[in-house]
Amino acid sequence: MEGTVFRSTGSWYDVRTDEGGAFACRAKGKLRLKGDRSTNPVAIGDRVDFAVEEDGTGVVSRIHERRNRIVRRAVNLARESHVVAANVDRAFLVVTVGEPATSSGFIDRFLVSAEAFGVPTTLVFNKVDAVLPDTREADRLEELEANYAMAGYASVRTSAMTGEGVGDLAQILTAGNNLFSGHSGVGKSSLINRLVPGLELRTSEVSETHGKGKHTTTFAEMFPLPDRAGFIMDTPGIKGFGLVHLDRETLHHHFPELFARLPDCRFHNCLHRTEPGCAVREAAESGEISVERYFNYLELYEGWDEQNSYR
Repeated sequence: MEGTVFRSTGSWYDVRTDEGGAFACRAKGKLRLKGDRSTNPVAIGDRVDFAVEEDGTGVVSRIHERRNRIVRRAVNLARESHVVAANVDRAFLVVTVGEPATSSGFIDRFLVSAEAFGVPTTLVFNKVDAVLPDTREADRLEELEANYAMAGYASVRTSAMTGEGVGDLAQILTAGNNLFSGHSGVGKSSLINRLVPGLELRTSEVSETHGKGKHTTTFAEMFPLPDRAGFIMDTPGIKGFGLVHLDRETLHHHFPELFARLPDCRFHNCLHRTEPGCAVREAAESGEISVERYFNYLELYEGWDEQNSYR
């Protein structure tokens, strides 16, 4: 039989067939894609072949080739990577400028990985109800929106608390697989509850002591969107996003605004660091691209051997 993985607990997988059947499956021993060194051989969104046993459970015997995937470096150093989700049509990175504040370094690591694997991404600035006018948070929100607009990324402002912007967000969900990701505490589960009424995912407040979110989503899971074809892929909150499966010398290819200016550089293999005649550095100096994004690129490049550090 063939189906799609809708839920992954790490050892068991809920697989649904196109006809609507649902089966709790485990992976066949040593099941991995060729060359795979991930912590999880099977991820939500995977198309798999499985056989049903006498007790009604299934055994996954084959993972179909993935169209794409979102991958981060594994926290467990015995493995190289962790597959967040597979066969993603659009990613929605949920971020906040207050508590907890999402750093642009984290945003850019996620976007670089998404670009490398061909996953278009929209930024969701959530909890805007808590952003008061004429405050540091309000200025930061506008700055981030401008920075990523210059880089070619669309964004939407939302509030899971008041419902602001949720309708706009619903309109841009694709008919395919929509991945929601972000730090713990950014309101991802609350947003999904707004988008899928009756779902009632568990939510939690941000820790007042540490200013960080508490994990509420334990497993990766997919939910059908109401009144339309498509799914939301919900994943546990990510503390950090270490890069993997990328080449340091082509890192700048995954910053769209940097890559677009490469033909204008004096050298065709310009890395936009100290080379003379660098169009990217000139664009940063003139304000045509975000200086913050450019500095994040330089920091990623220079610290390439320290990719196990999370922030």
